[in-house]
Amino acid sequence: MTQRLHGIMAEFGTPEALVDAVKAAKRAGFTRLDAYSPFPLSDLAEELGIRTTIVPWIAFVAALIGSGIQYGTQYWMNAVDYPLNVGGRPLDSWPAFIPSTLIVAILWAGAATLIGLLLVLRLPRLHHPVFAVHGFERASQDRFFFCILSDDPLFESGATRSFLEALSPQIVRGVPACD
Repeated sequence: MTQRLHGIMAEFGTPEALVDAVKAAKRAGFTRLDAYSPFPLSDLAEELGIRTTIVPWIAFVAALIGSGIQYGTQYWMNAVDYPLNVGGRPLDSWPAFIPSTLIVAILWAGAATLIGLLLVLRLPRLHHPVFAVHGFERASQDRFFFCILSDDPLFESGATRSFLEALSPQIVRGVPACD
């Protein structure tokens, strides 16, 4: 019986080799790719098509909702529910409401950013299939790993392994799937 694979992973010694491998895989038609590096590589993120466009929108919408609730609550309490006219001042004193409205907007945006990042990145994930690959702990030290995932339409175990070996990595290993 053959072992189910999460993908096939190649280990590289330099960031340039990793970026070149990703470019070669994209040219070959692979679409389900993942790469691991000890430090951020902007060229790599661009090649993999990683975008962070949703998180700022989550923060913006949460800030609007939080500030709207805060301002509305202050207005309700001071102008509708329990109006106190002290010295002929207006009940809806919007300049007095702005500081706390901004503070609550920032609080909601920060909380939504944290929650949004956890959801988008699918964290906390205590185990990932790549952790089972021998030597993968060096991905946080000095090695660069590139994985073609098994759910890629072009994935075929032998052909994908041969493709990765042709890119001159240090080693190519299968990534066992989690059961």
